[in-house]
Amino acid sequence: MNKQFLENIKIALQSIKGHLMRTSITVSIIAIGIASLVGILTAIDSIDNAMNDNFAMMGANTFTLQDQAGGSRSRRDRKTTNPKIEYKEALKFKDTFNPVALTSISYRVSGTASVKYQSNKSNPNIQVLGIDENYLKVAGYEILYGRNINQHDLSLNSNVVVIGQDIFEQLFYSSKNALGKVISVNNKRATVIGVLKEKGSSMGMGGDKICLLPITYLRSNMASNNSIAISVMAANNYEIESNIGSAIGKFRSIRRLRPKELQNFDVTKSDSLAKSLMDNLKYVTSAATLIGFITLLGAAIALMNIMLVSVTERTKEIGTRKAIGATSKTIRQQFLMEAIVICQIGGLLGIVLGILIGNITSYTMSTAFIIPWIWLISGVVLCLLVGLVSGIYPAIKASKLDPIEALRYE
Repeated sequence: MNKQFLENIKIALQSIKGHLMRTSITVSIIAIGIASLVGILTAIDSIDNAMNDNFAMMGANTFTLQDQAGGSRSRRDRKTTNPKIEYKEALKFKDTFNPVALTSISYRVSGTASVKYQSNKSNPNIQVLGIDENYLKVAGYEILYGRNINQHDLSLNSNVVVIGQDIFEQLFYSSKNALGKVISVNNKRATVIGVLKEKGSSMGMGGDKICLLPITYLRSNMASNNSIAISVMAANNYEIESNIGSAIGKFRSIRRLRPKELQNFDVTKSDSLAKSLMDNLKYVTSAATLIGFITLLGAAIALMNIMLVSVTERTKEIGTRKAIGATSKTIRQQFLMEAIVICQIGGLLGIVLGILIGNITSYTMSTAFIIPWIWLISGVVLCLLVGLVSGIYPAIKASKLDPIEALRYE
């Protein structure tokens, strides 16, 4: 059995070598199909890892109080049914809740700002936030150089700024020294007091394209229609639910809401946002898998067509083999093995190409190189199935040829 198996592989390789151009085209079609499937799924794994890293840095034990989504668009109705979180409300909440859990208030001014230092200018995609002294810890940032914004900066409305890694690289790539330099943030001068460690900028979470200024300075000098966000970090996951309950009760009290009145603000846990994004990623994975399978179906049809052409071209050869003793089973196995070998060659090339393509996404998202073993094994199995499905009909057709008629074929 093993001897016959090896002989079938040898015959398959000889046939492939004898029709190199045609085989190369078939292998390329299969490789593209597998590469598209493995590449897309590897890229999705990279995105998944980047999302997990970002939310791990944010901390699963954080939650945010913010404006209630939706509601009336009427300015008059909005004041009563969906009011913005005001600075005084946020400050009062922080003063009373900070002893319970670390509390931060922030104020987003822009997501399309530009930052300038001398002749160097950033792209207009910088997020500008007004923050307090607790924001970095709650949001999962760390200082690389310099210091954080402190209470002294907040009290004096100081025009100081902490910049993200991308801004540092764009503005100070030559000197590599940003501390003490005066930059322009949306045409407002600010002195750099700190540079953040690289965090990554996926999913629109600010990342490294960010400028952080004292919230008191921003409210006075960069007016915005945005409201305040209140972020709270519980000591651990066990306390988060009780902290959320306490925070809701405290903020309802600050807003003087009666027990029967509806809550007019939202509370969002960081892990609920992560879950929402992960659920959306599942739909993307399903769509990408479907696209990959459609591509493979096209490759299978192309392979079957080429194998049928091969049977027609080799009719006389089949007749000769049968005349010297080859059984229908042997002929069937030989053609089936040829289809499987072609598929496996194309599949291996496609897997390598797909992993490389997928890991380009890993590189752009600053995540580790991924070897997706599950997709690698799935690719090999898929190629085997494609080879079987594509080769079975041509193999049966070849095995049923009458040797006398086959020898007469010109």
